[in-house]
Amino acid sequence: MQPLTQDTPVLIVDDLSKTYADGTQALAGITLSVRPGEIVALIGGSGCGKTTLLRLIAGLDQASRGRVQVDGETIREPHPNVGVVFQEARLLPWLDVAGNVGFGLAGLARSERRARVARALERIGLTEHSGRWPRELSGGQQQRVAIARAFVTNPRVLLLDEPFSALDAFTRRDLHDQLLSLWGETKPTILLVTHDVGEAVTLADRVVVMRPRPGRLDETIDIGLARPRDPVAAHHEGAVRRVMAALDRSLRPAATHQTLAPETRAAWW
Repeated sequence: MQPLTQDTPVLIVDDLSKTYADGTQALAGITLSVRPGEIVALIGGSGCGKTTLLRLIAGLDQASRGRVQVDGETIREPHPNVGVVFQEARLLPWLDVAGNVGFGLAGLARSERRARVARALERIGLTEHSGRWPRELSGGQQQRVAIARAFVTNPRVLLLDEPFSALDAFTRRDLHDQLLSLWGETKPTILLVTHDVGEAVTLADRVVVMRPRPGRLDETIDIGLARPRDPVAAHHEGAVRRVMAALDRSLRPAATHQTLAPETRAAWW
């Protein structure tokens, strides 16, 4: 194995394909590399396999072809270096907030575990709720706990499967800020699945647009904006328009997409 450097991708997806037993091909030839500390958003229409791809990367499902590597190690099953946050918080109802956040830290000394949990709760603004039960929390609070639980183990790669989609706009904006605050401490590599173009531009360094049936990568847009980002700023709106144009192109038949002049394709949406 080659020594890892700052330029070595943390996450490598190599020619990944998934075909189900009934012959349905969900993914075809997905190849992607993500650098240390990079945030990449996956966006695309229904049926393009975004969640399927995340499950393969997480080791929750097996690919029909290809491989996934994290720091040079092939992922075939759930791995401690790969954290996942789902659309639902999936908190353990028999544990309080602090217990849920610290659930993955059982191997640490008690003092270290308590320190990490306290720091994470402070970051997400739930220190005063550490002893509350999941049923006593709002949806936004539950999702904060789920995000803190994923970060507190210091994974190398963090997979986010539409974690904000069920939340109102105000709560979603607040959680974006808290996510970036947690990310800023340890800078894990993040792969985010979202249907929200504005969210993708707000959070990601790159946005990868997928094309459906079978799911495959279509275009990559480098956002190139400094953080923190202002969603109403002109340059942010410009990036949103670029992603929207690419997304609309991905929904056209492939032959149409290839034959249209670039200026026609960009203006279509």
